[in-house]
Amino acid sequence: MDLSSAVTAAVSTLRRRPADLIPFYLLGTAVPVIARIGLFTALAGVYLHFELTGRLATAREALAGLDLTPPDTQDPEALQAWSESLAPALEPLVSPTAVALLAAGTIATVAIAVLTYAAVSAGQMSAVVARLRSDRGLTAGIAGVRDRWLTFLGLYVAELCCWLGVLLLGGLAIGAAFVVNPFLGAAAALVVLLVGLVALLLVRIVFAFAPAAVVVDDAGAVGAVEGAGGFVRSNPADAAAYLVVAVGVLVGISSAASALAFLGGGAVVALVSAVAAAPALDLLKTVLYGDHRGAVDPLDPPEATLRAQLSGGVRRGWRELTAFVRRTPGLHAVVVLVGVGFGALGWLAVDPFVGAITTSIESRLVGHLPPVAALNFFGNNWSVAIATSLAGVALVVPALSSIAFNGLALGATAALEENLVALAAFVVPHGVLEIPALFVSGALGVHLGIVSWRTLRGRRSRAEFADALEDAFWVLVGVGVLIAVAAFIEGFVSPYYWRPFL
Repeated sequence: MDLSSAVTAAVSTLRRRPADLIPFYLLGTAVPVIARIGLFTALAGVYLHFELTGRLATAREALAGLDLTPPDTQDPEALQAWSESLAPALEPLVSPTAVALLAAGTIATVAIAVLTYAAVSAGQMSAVVARLRSDRGLTAGIAGVRDRWLTFLGLYVAELCCWLGVLLLGGLAIGAAFVVNPFLGAAAALVVLLVGLVALLLVRIVFAFAPAAVVVDDAGAVGAVEGAGGFVRSNPADAAAYLVVAVGVLVGISSAASALAFLGGGAVVALVSAVAAAPALDLLKTVLYGDHRGAVDPLDPPEATLRAQLSGGVRRGWRELTAFVRRTPGLHAVVVLVGVGFGALGWLAVDPFVGAITTSIESRLVGHLPPVAALNFFGNNWSVAIATSLAGVALVVPALSSIAFNGLALGATAALEENLVALAAFVVPHGVLEIPALFVSGALGVHLGIVSWRTLRGRRSRAEFADALEDAFWVLVGVGVLIAVAAFIEGFVSPYYWRPFL
């Protein structure tokens, strides 16, 4: 199969039934939310340690008698003197126990992130191959998470070892040459650089196709690397063409992200990458490898136009959103209680610093550009909603922790606001849509966590879990509609309408 046919097959498969594939790629955006549970647990442990040992009370008393307002940053001496005045008050908050807890939390966060990423990648590639075989993608993806996560972890470790090995051998060769003669060392460095780049390029090409080989050939890590190597040797043109396309897509995404960074569009670019670029590239390399193995049968393009699919998807998303809210009032009540409760906790937690540390909505709106702000608000808030919802798959806790964290941050910000009336006036117009949308995402995360737990216990089938993930995709489309309207209001209305009155 030539590259043009492979690209057409990949796009057709992605468009044919996106809700049967994209949820696994949205789950990839939730990995940081799942992983940070380790750090959040450590921070909770540090807080309890300080509270139970009286260290926190001692620090509060010491800080109460100090001026916490930082001096002008243009005056280094005053800034240093201010920092030195705070050091004795903060000294009780430095303890071996706190350091050990934070270190353990950081290690746990990294470990959870690596393991979760391996599991999600196994699900993504399993879903891709199933869709290319006209099977249910999400059901195959769920099975792939359980059956292949360790193989994918092995692939990532093997590739890392290959990279480290190439770099280590290159460094040793250059070092040995310099010991013999500096000029020989310089020549060796040039040769090693060129050979090393070629070696690393070959490693990346082989390991790019190894995940597809795992699923297509039902192979282990070693067999997948051998299969991918055989494909590269037999089809060097296809392998090189894929690499060029992949690099081109990555460069295009990076360029778009850089160009839109100052316009606040970075989060939107990341979402497009998750829902379009990443699955399209995985489909493309799997089509190429599967055709080499004669193991895939790509779908025909859908009859509906892209515009019709998008408009129909928006309407379905809204229907699924309203139906989900009606079906799950109890879950929404729990999420609202968590959000409001931690908002109150954030308000109380910063009470000792009220007046000494202030925030200002008016100063944050200086330089506000409505189109830029609206795009930024939409991208960030929809990303948070998606990650909160899909993170709930990890047995509810990450979804609730996300709601709790955001509630805590909003409560603390409101308590420190120097013009609370202005802040309320700013938040209300868009908040009546945005805040409920985030609560819906939290309730959806709790729902997915419950279904995930019941599936693990054998009380739900994988097909039912797949149905829940597909429904969640459409609910998130509806949430995106709410957030888009809220972002428009927040960008164009909220910063302005109240100024003549306040």
